[in-house]
Amino acid sequence: MLSTSTTPTQKPQPAQSFSSPAPASRPSLDRDAGLQPPGAPTNGGRNMSSSNASYASRGLSANPSQPPGSFSSDLRSQMMQSRSGSRADVYIRDKLDDDDESMSEDTLNALRDSLTREMKIKEGSENMLEALNAKKAKQTKDQRQRVEEELTASNKRIKVLKQKIDDAQRPRPVPSTPTRIRNEGSLYNAAIRSPPSASRSGAGSEVDEPTESPTFALAEILQALEVEGMPPEYYVERANNLVDLFKRYPTLKYDLVWSVFGDKMQVMLLSGSREVVAAGYRMLRYAISDLASLKKIRELNTDIMVVVSLAKDRKADVEREQALKFVRAFLDVKDGVIEVSRAVVRTIAAVAEQAEDRLRPICIETLAEILLRDPALLVASGGIVPLSEALSEGTYKSPESLASVFLYLLDSPDTRKYLRAGYELEVLFTAFTDVLFSDEGVVKQKSRAVASALKSWSGLMALSMYNFRTIRSLISSLILPNPIIRDTIIDLLYSLLRIKPPAWATSYLAGRRLTTYGRVTTMKGSAPSKEKAVYDDDGAEQNFVEHYTALLLAIFIKAGMMPSLLQVAQDTDDPTLKRKTTLLIGESLKLASRILPPSWSSGLQLLPELFAAASQFDHESHFNATGIVYQISSVSRTLHRSSPAGYNAGYLPSSSMLENMGHQEETPKSNALLNTDDATFRQLLIDSGVLGHSNPSKWNWDVVLRIIEGPLMNGKRVEEAIKASKFAKRLVGFYRPFKYKFSEIKNTRNTQKYVRAGCALMHTLLQTAEGIKYLSDHKLVRQLAECLAQCDPTSGLTAQYPMFSKDRLIDTLCGGYFPMLGVLSAEPKGLQMLERWRIFNMMYHIVDFKQRPDLINLLLSNLDYSLMGHPRVLLSKALTAGTKEMRIHATNALRKYATRQRVMPSGQIISDSKWAIQLLVTQLYDPEVEVCATAVKILEKACNSKALLEYIVECRPALDHLGEIGAPLLLRFLSTSIGYHYLDGLDYISNEMDDWFLGRNDNYVGLIEASLARSFLDTQEDQTNRLSIYDEDLDTYQDNHVPPHFYRELTRTKEGCRLLEEKGHFEEFASTIRECGMQSEDPELITKVKGALWAVGSVGSMELGAPFLESTDVVEHIVEIAEHHDVMSLRGTSFFVLGLISRSTHGLEILSEHGWESNTTPLGVSLGLCVPSDLSKFFSFQSWKHEIPAVIALPETQKTNLEPPPAELLEDDETNQRILELATELGNMVLYKKAKVELYQLRQKKAAGFRQPALFRKILTLFECHHYRLPDRHLVIELFDKSVLRRIVYGEESSDESPSNSDEEEGRTERQRSISDPADLEKTTTKTYLSSI
Repeated sequence: MLSTSTTPTQKPQPAQSFSSPAPASRPSLDRDAGLQPPGAPTNGGRNMSSSNASYASRGLSANPSQPPGSFSSDLRSQMMQSRSGSRADVYIRDKLDDDDESMSEDTLNALRDSLTREMKIKEGSENMLEALNAKKAKQTKDQRQRVEEELTASNKRIKVLKQKIDDAQRPRPVPSTPTRIRNEGSLYNAAIRSPPSASRSGAGSEVDEPTESPTFALAEILQALEVEGMPPEYYVERANNLVDLFKRYPTLKYDLVWSVFGDKMQVMLLSGSREVVAAGYRMLRYAISDLASLKKIRELNTDIMVVVSLAKDRKADVEREQALKFVRAFLDVKDGVIEVSRAVVRTIAAVAEQAEDRLRPICIETLAEILLRDPALLVASGGIVPLSEALSEGTYKSPESLASVFLYLLDSPDTRKYLRAGYELEVLFTAFTDVLFSDEGVVKQKSRAVASALKSWSGLMALSMYNFRTIRSLISSLILPNPIIRDTIIDLLYSLLRIKPPAWATSYLAGRRLTTYGRVTTMKGSAPSKEKAVYDDDGAEQNFVEHYTALLLAIFIKAGMMPSLLQVAQDTDDPTLKRKTTLLIGESLKLASRILPPSWSSGLQLLPELFAAASQFDHESHFNATGIVYQISSVSRTLHRSSPAGYNAGYLPSSSMLENMGHQEETPKSNALLNTDDATFRQLLIDSGVLGHSNPSKWNWDVVLRIIEGPLMNGKRVEEAIKASKFAKRLVGFYRPFKYKFSEIKNTRNTQKYVRAGCALMHTLLQTAEGIKYLSDHKLVRQLAECLAQCDPTSGLTAQYPMFSKDRLIDTLCGGYFPMLGVLSAEPKGLQMLERWRIFNMMYHIVDFKQRPDLINLLLSNLDYSLMGHPRVLLSKALTAGTKEMRIHATNALRKYATRQRVMPSGQIISDSKWAIQLLVTQLYDPEVEVCATAVKILEKACNSKALLEYIVECRPALDHLGEIGAPLLLRFLSTSIGYHYLDGLDYISNEMDDWFLGRNDNYVGLIEASLARSFLDTQEDQTNRLSIYDEDLDTYQDNHVPPHFYRELTRTKEGCRLLEEKGHFEEFASTIRECGMQSEDPELITKVKGALWAVGSVGSMELGAPFLESTDVVEHIVEIAEHHDVMSLRGTSFFVLGLISRSTHGLEILSEHGWESNTTPLGVSLGLCVPSDLSKFFSFQSWKHEIPAVIALPETQKTNLEPPPAELLEDDETNQRILELATELGNMVLYKKAKVELYQLRQKKAAGFRQPALFRKILTLFECHHYRLPDRHLVIELFDKSVLRRIVYGEESSDESPSNSDEEEGRTERQRSISDPADLEKTTTKTYLSSI
């Protein structure tokens, strides 16, 4: 239920302020458990739809226990009343009447006096609460809580008193069920359970039905809504019951009789109570089932009522919000947008233009959704202006979601015509180009939207029009002396170019010298030069993200990025910004030399502007420019040293090579600290602080780590640390669990140094005999065994607060003991220690009982499985006998062991992955599909190594039972002759080839576009200072690599090329590109062309596919599509396909003839990152013809008034003519004030036109076809009598001036007549307009 009342345990939020241009909170579109009756308490006595209103279910049933005006909750007695007028019914009614008459007048007066007193208490409490809300929350916290408690208690007492008074004076009418509904049976579906028999009901059986009958519950609620003269909360409660019934029985809405149900809804929507109208909209929304139901609803004239509701003031926010949700429900129905009226869209646009309106964010979202589904409707209704203003002003908190709608429309020429070239997206850049606009929050928001636009093809193409005008303006904004804009643009460039600052960037930006840590950051990089021979780079994937980044970098270089960055570095006085800019220049130069062709990067490295300034010795800028040259040189040298071996200019290793570099055993490095003299060693011990302090927080942990990794690798130094000082005793004792030092430290990012030092200590002690003996005799391992025993159900040891409880593992560093156990399991002596204390036995028991999945995941993630022994047995046990989640986690633990090969110092290649691959092949037969899918992904990655691929084929895995899940792995088998013959023997290749040619090739388009979308998403989020103890790389592994293509894998072998030539598929794909490549109308044909492009690119990327490219002129047609096609996304697909073709030597030669070039390795191997020599050919989009709203023809279903207003409004009555003229002048800002005053004067004179439905319809036609501000709509609508709207809705459009004298009122019910009182309306309107004027 919608309720703003506060309970004693609930703190109120401060009242919503409407002065801010961006509302602090937005109404939720999902909070919809019910509407609160108007009598219920509200916060501060204000309107119920304020932003701090909360929705919570009250669990209403369809048969409430005797609320005011309700029927009996017993369905059987209800059936007796409806079916027959038995004597029992008459007796019950007479008895109820006698009870009503027995209430004395004194008791009723006493109740009224009590109610008056409570109302005063409530009013005083509300005033007090409103006053406290204006003060600071901390100062009035206790006082506000007491006032809230008193207000809550008063509200409850008021509710009880009102119910007692209603029970005392209500005549208790008993409406009978209409016989035509029961007789015809058209309200219900025969498939719904039939009602109880009449004989059972008449017998008065006390046995209740096992389930409620939704049909009778619906009938009871509809009958209750027919009762006249009840308070608003009565109808709101029945409406909530009906919505609750629709939620419990979703199929019930398909069987409504709209002639009956619609009449009830019209009465509700015409009520004078805002809460009742809101309840009516909510009931209608839940009654929507399909397109036919939308048509039925619109026949009730709901368009007019929605326009009137949305034009009301803030006091009716509860009604306006439900009306807006009602309109949004149309969009949830398939093709429901064709039933959304132009009048409704114009009204929503008018609300979206009001900066202080609480519903503005939802209206903007609604307009964006309509623009996505039917751009013609939104543009014709003037809804594009509020969206553009929301983007330009920065008041909307999620500009990237709005920008994505425009990006979608820009892609195709059919939808692009509704947008203006060079305007819709360009408004995002106003925050950067306005030097006076320095709101940091808005600039950051718009930078996210700009980043999302530049990471899409439609955005990049649109923003590159007019010779990169928009991007040039962004780059040139760096010259503006605004630190916020400069810093935001530089961060944006870092993000777009995907530059990850090195590990020493933080220290460098803080002002430290590069030489201080240049030595430290030398990577683990002295790997042998033979590494390239280990990994077969022919199987590397095309890096499309790098390809797109190369294009972006080329665009920024052409837009003048480097001169602007150099100017910022020379002009700025902020040292941090100067260093950040210098680092960006160095990274950009490095990136350009790596991914751009020499024609782009060679001239860039010269930095002519900077050296020209540095060479002017007689100018003051000489010193600054010289310093920048030195800084850039230092950064470039440091970046070169901190790069992995081989990852330098002109070389781009594959992702598999980069990953496997970390697994290679490095050449033993000479450690200067390994052989230290006695004095140096003692000085290190003193500098560590371990000897001088027993408090570990005062130790210098950097020095401690240097001692562990250096001198303690020598047995003599270990013995000296153990016997001659307290260093070893204090350090190892610090890690003992039951000393509660290490185990009580909070788990944060800064405390991970203790875990790293502990793992290094374990490793160092295992390297010498002295260390092994000391560790064996120490209590550390024994206490770790005791901690595990506390979690072992069979050990008999228990503890009230186990050391490895789930909370402690998360909150403290207790989880750091498991990496230490992993270090022990990596050494034979460590395994003996673990076996000595029966630790593996306890691990077996923990895995068997499956009571601690978090502990099991920690064990599986941190144990080392390189050696034969208990760890592998434990892993095998988890792989086969664990729960599904445990098996998935154990399968993921095999990833790094199945995909690595090691190179020994002698150059010998060692592959110890066979045991892991055998286990993974076994996992392919797991009963759970998720486990099989995980194993397939790991095996597919292992196939990047030719040796491992051949071994997987030797295992002969059967993948038929996996279907599509196993298809990628089978495709990888095609890349070797052994795999080809294996699959050919299974008759897989021919069947799969036919499937791809007939349909799978088109489906691949969706797969790779989804994969590219995931790759382009920003995965960097703001991380808290808290760390997870689990291995996130294993649990959250995202498979964002390019899906394998059948024809690419087929072309890797000569046998596959021979089969492809025999089938003639390549010629078919080339023919499709030639004949249909430039088509832009048919979406299915565009998808087919994209599929053909990917197939041709996959074949052309292989060296064996060169004959196919030679036999056709398909490359020329692909270049033509990339440079001249009307669909922007198809240009992007062609760009990626050209990159694939450029990977082969012959493809690169063909592309160079057409003006496309790529960077290569020193050996001449293409990296596949081709870009056009002339960017203007690729970005050749010209402005298009904009479809103006006046020429857009909408279908009749999207019009409320089919006839547009004439150019000259003519009326027989002069007063009516003047009213129409004044309504028209409200759109003229010059005549606005005068027209407003004159309209009010006509209302005071009681002009007859304000009671005529025909004139009101003409006003609504003006509202539908022209732009009016929301206050103007409210002004004009409030001038008319309420009865006019009722007569229009019911189709009683008479021009009589006084509806009270018409004969129509005789047939109207009391409920319908009480909708509005003309006298009350006159008073209300007078007060409103006196205050507004």
